[in-house]
Amino acid sequence: MDLDPDDVFRDDEDDPDSGFIQEKESIKEHVVYLVDASPKMLNTTCPAEDQKDETHFHIAVSCISQSLKSQIINRSYDEVAICFFNTREKKNLQDLNGVFVFNVAEREFLDRPTARLIKEFDSIEESFLKDIGSQYGIDSGNRENSLYNALWVAQALLRKGSAKTVDKRILLFTDEDDPFGAIKGVIKHDMTRTTLQRAKDARDLGISIELLPLSCPDEEFNVSQFYADLIGLEGDDLDKFMPSVANQLEDMKDQLRKRMFKKRIVKRIKFTIVNGLSIEVNSYALIRPTAPGKITWLDSVTNRPLKTERSFICADTGALLDVPTKRFLPYKNKNIIISMEELSEIKSVSPGQLQLLGFKPLTCLRDYYNLKPSTFLYPSDEDIVGSTRIFIGLHNSMIRLKRFAIAFYGSSSRPQLVALVAQDEVIRSGGQIEPPGMHMIYLPYSDDIRHVEEHFSDKHTAVPKATDDQVEKAAALIKRVDLKDFSVCQLSNPALQRHYAVLQALALEEDEIPEIKDETAPDEEGMARPGVLRAIEEFKTSVYGENYDEEIERGSGKPTEAAKKRKAMSDHATQECGNYNWEELADTGKLKDLTVVELKYYLTAHNLPVSGKKEALISRILKHLGK
Repeated sequence: MDLDPDDVFRDDEDDPDSGFIQEKESIKEHVVYLVDASPKMLNTTCPAEDQKDETHFHIAVSCISQSLKSQIINRSYDEVAICFFNTREKKNLQDLNGVFVFNVAEREFLDRPTARLIKEFDSIEESFLKDIGSQYGIDSGNRENSLYNALWVAQALLRKGSAKTVDKRILLFTDEDDPFGAIKGVIKHDMTRTTLQRAKDARDLGISIELLPLSCPDEEFNVSQFYADLIGLEGDDLDKFMPSVANQLEDMKDQLRKRMFKKRIVKRIKFTIVNGLSIEVNSYALIRPTAPGKITWLDSVTNRPLKTERSFICADTGALLDVPTKRFLPYKNKNIIISMEELSEIKSVSPGQLQLLGFKPLTCLRDYYNLKPSTFLYPSDEDIVGSTRIFIGLHNSMIRLKRFAIAFYGSSSRPQLVALVAQDEVIRSGGQIEPPGMHMIYLPYSDDIRHVEEHFSDKHTAVPKATDDQVEKAAALIKRVDLKDFSVCQLSNPALQRHYAVLQALALEEDEIPEIKDETAPDEEGMARPGVLRAIEEFKTSVYGENYDEEIERGSGKPTEAAKKRKAMSDHATQECGNYNWEELADTGKLKDLTVVELKYYLTAHNLPVSGKKEALISRILKHLGK
């Protein structure tokens, strides 16, 4: 068979140029949501953003619904179960009282998040009291313990899957910090002991239990009362846990998001220090490029995904052949025969392991070597015992001597050198900001580095240099607009969020597309602070002088194209603005009936900012009108 030269070194796996190991090797998650459905959860309310009271039960349901929508986009192969406890009806394979499994009650397997599951779950509040019911499931009279039963059911749901390939978690929503508070004496002690033992058994099986507490309006949730022991918090971990989570829905969603989208292991890598000495490290992708999902081709009749198959046909007889054991490459009118074993050996340039080569001073590492996001490395003793101890020794020595390691790494089709930079642990205000470990930076090839070339229209004119005053004013401006504790992980791509919002509306048959908050939009209030405005003006004056006009090109006296465009837009807005009685619209509350474009006519005509949502635009107009 003829061999395609371009195909010789093509990887059989996913695109190796992405800088990340294949997603399929990642650990997927099995999650059980445990929701307290006691009368207290259904009756306790707290104010939301729109000033309407929302029950704790509604907050929990809304958070889970939002989490399921995010999981479809981010980790569609994760599996979930939703379980209520303190219910009147029971529905679970163990036939335990006070526990109602919503989506997988009749079978052992969990569900992947789907549009149908989300639509059914979103409507559960309408029929919950009628079909499922609410009651206090912990009763000293009949020794019923619904919390114990719920943990038992959740543990049974999570028994499938190996701990090496599945991350098992229980997320518990409740506003009762002492579930056995109404019981006294020996019965309380016995129920507490058995429940804590059930939780410990689950943790011993590799199941993590995480608490999402809801505080009551008149008192905060006291995690030390009972749940610290249940979820295994002690010492510093107990001090770091914030029991007084905010009551508002958005804050609760943020708490859940932090627990759901934790950093996961991408791949376990063997790290060879010297011949005969190797350790195991886990790699984590701290930052990933986000892009819409790839196109999936579907059958026009069955609507099922299509699979591609390759068949080999004899050129002489047309008969179907098995996969050939040999291939050939034309070279100077000859066919060079290459067996599959030889081809595999040629492609195996790198074993996919880390091989330490040596060390260099940190001063040798240039900023422009960071061509793609790095991978974070952390030791693991799961397969190679003692890896953590050796890693710590190497890590501490690199920090003390201010060295970084150079290692050989890469896939079979893309071997390359990497730099391992040790990062020390950073702790502030009793909490860990940065973990200890190493960043694996993918070093560029020589062809990746380009030298900066400076071009000037007039070769006889000296290269302009900033004066000390200009540098000082620029530094003052940057200091004023500096973002405290900024991280790129805080921002999401607004175009992608819009894309997924449209898909969500189509899948869930929603009438309106969910509003998307553009986190990349500038902070208008922050930029309007007197200190920032003063720093901007001082910088402009130091660079352009006192009489500089942005609308006029320097030296030419002619309006720029941008200035002409802005003036045309302003004139058109002023003309359109005159067609509305803004005072009457504001007094009658009909501003909300106008479109965003119409509202911007007024703002543009009066030189007001036009960014923000429709509510922000109306508020800005009312403020300008003095309403």
